[in-house]
Amino acid sequence: MDVNLFSAHLVRGLTDKIYDKRKSAALEIEKLVRDNETTPAHITDIIDTLVQDFVYSNNSNARNGGLIGLAATAIALGPAVAPYLDIIVPPILSCFSNQDSRVRYYACESMYNIAKVAKGEVLRFFNSIFDALCKLAADPTLTVKNGADLLDRLIKDIVSELSTTYVSPHQDPYNPPESEHETDNLVVPQSLPRNTAFSLPRFIPVLSQRIYVKNSFTRQYLVSWISVLDSIPDLELVSFLPEFLDGLLNCLSDPSHDVRVATSVLLGEFLQEIKQAAAVRDHHGVSGSATVEENNNTQLNEDGENSSQSSSSFGKGTYVPGQGVIVQYDRIVETLVKHLSSPEEDIQRTALQWINEFISIAKDVVIQFTPKIILAVLPCLAHPTLVIQNTAIETNRNLQKLVLEASTTTIMDTKATTSSTATMSKASSPTPPPTATEESSGVDPDVDASPSLQDRSVEEEPFDYQATVSNLRLQFLNENEETRVASLEWLLMLHKKAPTKILASDDGTFPALLKTLSDSSEEVVRRDLQLLAQISSHSNHEYFRHFMTNLLSLFSTDRRLLESRGSLIIRQLCLSLDPERIYTTIADILGNDEDLEFASIMVQNLNLILITASELSDLRKRLRNLDHKDGQRLFITLYRSWCHNAVATFSLCLLAQAYEHAANMLQIFAELEITVSMLIQVDKLVQLLESPVFTYLRLQLLEPEKYPYLFKCLYGILMLLPQSSAFSTLRNRLSSVSSLGFFHMMPNKRYAIIKSSRTNDDGIKFQELLQHFKAVQSRHERQRKQAMQNIPRSSNGRSRRSRYNSK
Repeated sequence: MDVNLFSAHLVRGLTDKIYDKRKSAALEIEKLVRDNETTPAHITDIIDTLVQDFVYSNNSNARNGGLIGLAATAIALGPAVAPYLDIIVPPILSCFSNQDSRVRYYACESMYNIAKVAKGEVLRFFNSIFDALCKLAADPTLTVKNGADLLDRLIKDIVSELSTTYVSPHQDPYNPPESEHETDNLVVPQSLPRNTAFSLPRFIPVLSQRIYVKNSFTRQYLVSWISVLDSIPDLELVSFLPEFLDGLLNCLSDPSHDVRVATSVLLGEFLQEIKQAAAVRDHHGVSGSATVEENNNTQLNEDGENSSQSSSSFGKGTYVPGQGVIVQYDRIVETLVKHLSSPEEDIQRTALQWINEFISIAKDVVIQFTPKIILAVLPCLAHPTLVIQNTAIETNRNLQKLVLEASTTTIMDTKATTSSTATMSKASSPTPPPTATEESSGVDPDVDASPSLQDRSVEEEPFDYQATVSNLRLQFLNENEETRVASLEWLLMLHKKAPTKILASDDGTFPALLKTLSDSSEEVVRRDLQLLAQISSHSNHEYFRHFMTNLLSLFSTDRRLLESRGSLIIRQLCLSLDPERIYTTIADILGNDEDLEFASIMVQNLNLILITASELSDLRKRLRNLDHKDGQRLFITLYRSWCHNAVATFSLCLLAQAYEHAANMLQIFAELEITVSMLIQVDKLVQLLESPVFTYLRLQLLEPEKYPYLFKCLYGILMLLPQSSAFSTLRNRLSSVSSLGFFHMMPNKRYAIIKSSRTNDDGIKFQELLQHFKAVQSRHERQRKQAMQNIPRSSNGRSRRSRYNSK
């Protein structure tokens, strides 16, 4: 120590454990500094002595004395302290992390007094001060926290007042236009103040690291600082939002109510600023020529004076929120998507609200994230919290509308595709207006773009169809019905919009749709069938046959599905597609089926639907008209397959009014083994004969001379039935017309000639059909006998799916 500077009495005073004595010593240092103010070397010696011998001492009292001594030095120097801050501030900040709480407190007190004197110059050390105070915000000692809070408020006042204007003569510019820091992962607005002591681009990395702390007090500190910086218009903090948005959203899950509320309010302010920036962008993009003319009116002339003659409110000297702001929509949306599935409701709700807003203000960006957004939003449609559920429903609806209205757009190879900058600068930083090319292309005039930018344009789809379909397919497994229904609605919309892109070969979507037919929800099954039908209507015959083959394979392997949903599935398909196409295709497939048992069951179900379903009324009418080729072809196609089930074949003949052939079939029935299953089917047929579908048949009973074989058919059924309610029903029906006495008569010559002529001319070779019926029924007889012999070994474990797919 230089004895010429510090006397022994002064040294004892600075190291005394009593505060008042240290304070008295500080007053002596003040006087000493003023006496040597004109000698910078002596001032430097005084500061070095205080730092090396006191602040860095192992004695806590000496450290406290050194801290108060440095504060006294700054007070004595006043504004002239600026050149010495480089050797004053770092030692003080090092004491902020001292283990002794008193040292931490006096460090805050010392820094407060220095900042009060240095004012704008202290901004040169803002990052270090901010980082130190960030740690003290969670200090366990109340006095230290209070001291840090006092210093924090002072620094906030200085930043609010001087951050955008104060330029220090004692440092190199932190953010000149040519600075490399602007391109170091940061997009810096052109309007950001340059050469100032405070550098937002250099502060953002510090904030990006600290924002992930989990201490509530520290989070409160960070949120308060972000709010302060955001309130300073020229800083345009929202332009740097992607750098700390992720951590800021995490603050919504903080245990402290105050932190959550403050964070929510801050995020709301950011969203409002983004919407304002979008409004400014849209204002200048409404009309290219009008915008260019308006912007030209606000250019500066050669003398730097405003040459605007326009009365527009967007002229120089008028601040409009959102001007000069860069909004990095792509990075913001990317961050939001990560939080859409957050287990924290406040975070999830906020992310949903932001995405919903961005759908209208950043369409070109949001649509590119559609696959990821869908994956997170659809499960929220059944969220137990009503606010999140309603927001998800609205978001899903708006996103569907966006995708539906989207078309192939020109994607520019520039930052302009994913960020937006208002074309007008603020009064504090005027910039040249955009050119006509920039206006029409939406290119940010603040972004340095190549002159040949438009030459690099490429036609691209706004979003990935296959990725979207893949993520929608995943939703089929979701436990919530609303989510599964919504995923199918999405697929319906996408297929209607782009039929050729919705299904890629072997992408797994078609099998998933078939499997979804087994869903527990009837609404899901209906939408699934609607989609399958829509896909089939846009496909060729091979694809449609493949669909029907796989559907039958599903029914075969899942008999419960056939029993519970088989009728619904077939009827829904007939409602959306051509029933004749469905029935003839299925009939053709079943006609070659080796699994005779399943073929019989399937035909039985199809026949019941054919007779009862209102959706197949036109098909029934065509069957009744065997005088035309279309009716003949339909009848023959169905007949060959219906032969797998004797009662169904008989029913088909009644529908087609082929009564003579039906009567001949009854002769073959006598040769068949009358099983319980067959009797049950006959019983159901009798009940169906009393239904409105067979009204024409009952009326034909009044014309026995014209339809004698009808009587023979019905009495033949009566003879098959045991004494039962069905027997009584049919007997009563026949008895009501038996007084006519013609049921036993063969057709007279005139009707025989007509019938024979029709049979020969219409192309239906009933004798061949009868032989086919006998052959098929014989196969069923042999299989039943073989099954009875092999009951212990029968497991029927074959995979119909592999058999169908091999054909």
